[in-house]
Formats: sequence, C-alpha cells, structure tokens
Amino acid sequence: MTRKASSPMAPAFMVSAPGKVIVYGEHAVVHGKAALAAAISLRSYLLVTTLSKSHRTVTLNFRDIGLNHTWNIDDLPWAIFHHPSKKKFYYDLINSLDPELVAAIQPHVDAVSPDASPEQRKIHRNSASSFLYLFLSLGSPQSPGAIYTLRSTIPTGAGLGSSASVNVCVSAALLLQIRTLAGPHPDQPPDEAEVQIERINRWAFVGELCIHGNPSGVDNTVAAGGKAVIFRRGDYSKPPSVKSLPSFPELPLLLVDTRQSRSTATEVAKVGKLREDHPVVTESILNGIDQVTVSAEELVESPDFDGLSEKTFDHLGALFRINHGFLVSLGVSHPRLERIREIVDFADIGWTKLTGAGGGGCAITLLRPDAKESVIKDLETHFQEEGFGKFETTLGGDGVGVLYPAVLRNGSDEEGGEEIDQQKFELADGTEGIEQLVGVGVQERREGWKFWKRATR
Repeated sequence: MTRKASSPMAPAFMVSAPGKVIVYGEHAVVHGKAALAAAISLRSYLLVTTLSKSHRTVTLNFRDIGLNHTWNIDDLPWAIFHHPSKKKFYYDLINSLDPELVAAIQPHVDAVSPDASPEQRKIHRNSASSFLYLFLSLGSPQSPGAIYTLRSTIPTGAGLGSSASVNVCVSAALLLQIRTLAGPHPDQPPDEAEVQIERINRWAFVGELCIHGNPSGVDNTVAAGGKAVIFRRGDYSKPPSVKSLPSFPELPLLLVDTRQSRSTATEVAKVGKLREDHPVVTESILNGIDQVTVSAEELVESPDFDGLSEKTFDHLGALFRINHGFLVSLGVSHPRLERIREIVDFADIGWTKLTGAGGGGCAITLLRPDAKESVIKDLETHFQEEGFGKFETTLGGDGVGVLYPAVLRNGSDEEGGEEIDQQKFELADGTEGIEQLVGVGVQERREGWKFWKRATR
C-alpha cells in the first residue's frame, strides 16, 4: 500500500511593525487642523508557527499581556463569514464592522480569560475579537493550524499606537499566509509596494475598528507604511485625509514615559471647554499649532531638503518648542511632563515636547546630532530616580517588515543562522532581550528582515 506524503509545514516566519508618536498637531487635529505622526523604532513582533496538518487549532499567545488562548478551527463560525452576502475579499475596503459577524464571534471571544481581572479580561477579549474577525475574514475552513506569538517593545496605554502595530502584524501575517502579498524585496516597484502596504493597512484598520470603535486610522497607517504622515480630519462623517511623507528622515529621539495615567477624553474635553469660553484666543492657538505642522511639512517636501543637516534639526527642534508652548497654553501639560522638559533643557541635548493627549503619557526629545552619550546616560539615571521610563529610539523609520523564514544571523555559529523558535522568542527578557534576539529598531539592520517601502518623491 502506498501512503500519500503529508504536505510539508510552512516554515515559521515573523512580522514586525512600529509604534508611532504625534510629532506636531496634538489637540488641533481634533478641531480639523493638521497633525504630523511618525513611526518610532519601538515595535511589535509576531512569530507565526504553522502546525502539522493533523493539528486543527489556532492559538493566540500574546505573552507580554498574559493572553494565551486556543480555538478549534473547525468550531469557528466560517459559514456566516463565507456566506455570499457577507464574504469579503483581501482587496476590499471596509470602513465599518458587520454586526452579524461581530455577534457570530462573540461566544468565542467570551471564552477568553474567564478568570482574569475585569480590566485584563477586557484587554484580552479586545485582542481576541480583532484577531478572530481578521482570521475568519481572510482565512478559510482549510486554514492550517498555527500559533501566533506576539512580543512588543511598545509601552501600552501610552498613546504610542501599540494596538495598531499589533493589528498591522496580524493583518500582514494572515495576508502572507493566503499568499496575497508579493515581496517585500529590494527591487520591488514602488507602485506594487504601495498596493501591498495599503492592503495590509486596510485590514489592520478593520482590527482597530474591533478594539476602538471609531479609530482615526492614523496609527495603523504609520505602522504599515513607516516614515511619517500628515493627517487631517475636517468632517467626522467622512474618512480622514492621510498624506504620506516618505522623505521624512530618520532622527534620534528620546522618549520618556511619565508613568502618569491620563484620560484622552478628559484632555480633549478640557480644550473643548476652553474653546467654548475663549473662542477667539483658543482658535488662534489651534491655528498656530496647525502652522507648526504645515511648516514641518513644507520643510520635508522642499526640493533641497537635507534630512540630517544642522539647519533641519534647528528648524524641527524650534517647532517642538513652539508646539509644546501652545499645548501648555491649552492646559494639557502636566507637572511630570514639565519636569522631563526641565531636566532635558538643563542638559542642553535637544528639544522637548509632550506627545499625544497630554495630562501625563509621554514626552519626546529630538536629540541634537552632537548630544554626548555620557550626558544621555546621566539623564537615564536621573529619570530612573524620579520614576520615569526612558527609551532611546529612532523617529521616522521603516513600517511593516517580514523575516521569512524566521532565521537571523545573530553572530551565532549555527549553520545558516540562528532559528528563532517559539521557546527562544517567548523567553526573551523584556525590551532589551527582544531587541537583541530579533530587533530591527535601534540596532543595526539585520540580514534577513525586509520591508515594504513607500516611494520617495
């Protein structure tokens, strides 16, 4: 008797996408003005391990938030997702969730982390709902069993786009598994790369809809395409205007987390009240912030732009200072944010502003090119003593990238490179351990990682 050979399993592969910061335009963007957002080198990393044909399960293992749940693929509601009236294709544009599809996955979401605290359970179930909606939309009942293991160096709840980064990773991984993405590769035509990025971005936005209800779309756009974007949302009944800035340079950035919790809704309401009470003055401040963003956009798009010149740093740095001053005037800073700025200003190593909604959260510093490493190290000690979290990152780096197969040349003696297996990845210790093992951010580019690149004009 002859036995049919089983199909070989696909090799493990990895996808990575960056977090983001708002560089200019906080709060003004809520009132129809422009904002500039850019990628940072803190990233999410998703390892996809395909199981043998006999394993009919899919596991979501988001180690950093304690989520580990397995579903039986054959028990999932494929019939409703693949019904002719519901079926979506990988190239479709989706701006809202289908309530019937959301209802169909709900029992499978409700089974996740029943014994966790209410707050943790909410985070786990949000992650599960976005994953299942994408998995059922893009996959099929014949999808192979797999383990999706996520690690991230992006602090959560700090306004740094962590959920969008994860959704870009999941979207790209699923699209790769159904073979609808070409590349990325160095000789890929820019228009083809743009189509691929947009495909990933569209589905990542669907994942964001599952978590946030009414996301702006800016976080997933930056995570997918990298570099920077100009974002404007005038009429909330229409999709926002998002314009890519592929020429935005990679710049050294110090990111400091106040570890002060804040509510975006509270800070937005504060500015809304100020606008109500002092309409003319507040509108002039918001217009001033808009002009800061426009000035940065015009600089980056000017024909003779040199991203690493002293003139560029001085221009962008001055805009940091001006933008922060406007935000202080709107009442959305915080003593912890001002303390960070005071410490950095005293060291004279760059220009600092709050990023995001304010009232806590993070501050960013554009480092001067001649900033001494010894001074930055001294600052690190200072920040630790005062209870701040500090990250040295790069602004304006690559968007979504792929390591296929999950093998890196990490200076190891292993023939063909070091295979990134499940156990190694799970046991990587914190941000430093993850970056040493698989990082593509602040360390030098590693052989093996490839990125889709937007065309530069």
